[in-house]
Amino acid sequence: MELQLFKTLWGHEGTIAEAADLAREAGFSGIEGPVPAGDSARDEFIATLDDAGLDLIAEVCTATPPGFYVPTPHATPAQHLQSLRKGIEWSLPASPRFINTMAGSDSWTLREKIEFHFALVRLESEYGIAISVETHRGRPLNSAWMARDILREVPDLKLTCDFSHFVVVAERLVLDEEPDILALCCEHAFHLQTRVGYAQGPQVPDPRAPEHADDLAAHERWWDEVWKSQVARGVGLATLTPEFGPDGYLHCEPYTGKPVADLWEINRWIALRQRDRFLNQYPDKTSS
Repeated sequence: MELQLFKTLWGHEGTIAEAADLAREAGFSGIEGPVPAGDSARDEFIATLDDAGLDLIAEVCTATPPGFYVPTPHATPAQHLQSLRKGIEWSLPASPRFINTMAGSDSWTLREKIEFHFALVRLESEYGIAISVETHRGRPLNSAWMARDILREVPDLKLTCDFSHFVVVAERLVLDEEPDILALCCEHAFHLQTRVGYAQGPQVPDPRAPEHADDLAAHERWWDEVWKSQVARGVGLATLTPEFGPDGYLHCEPYTGKPVADLWEINRWIALRQRDRFLNQYPDKTSS
């Protein structure tokens, strides 16, 4: 199994060309982010990635205002599915590796959540592209237990495993006490986002800090289980996006607003650390 790294556009404040340069310099294989709105912006985006030789994981958030991630209150499952359709159709000209989506709402009943994900899986066949769903607050897969209940009912659902959300929702390193749920998530793991959460937040101030060594170690144990499952399932190519981000996730000093760490520096560090750990565990495998 080959491991490839992708740079998130979340928190990147420069141009797509600058993001592409950073990704290439770090040895990443591509970019993860939304295809920009507007025909000319999309054309420039596609051309830049093509010129840089970078792949794309296209991000689609359903039923949200532009630039936001929290779903619009009271949007129905049908509205979320229509939003997903539009996002997929807009992204397809960029030839993404797959669609990564934050889809649906945490406010629905369990039956609505299950039926929504069945419909989402059917879109894969309709559009001929894999769709991976993030474990994310505000969405149906917002907790370890809700993910368990949905995955038991929707066996073909693909997961983007961002376990930091499970941690903050449960206010503890919950997957250490729920190995069966961890195993179930790993069986469905399609993509990995490596952000480190802690009991009171989805993002530690700096994963290199000794005070968060236990949080880092726990997440790395869980990521190891994802890789182990993917290898056992015969996955030929695994993808990983380091996703430390802004928007209240990044800790800042009060009054000054000065960030306590540099986002790209952290994301680059966590990604390259995981690449090295992967190669240590699977020395016969290759990695980009």
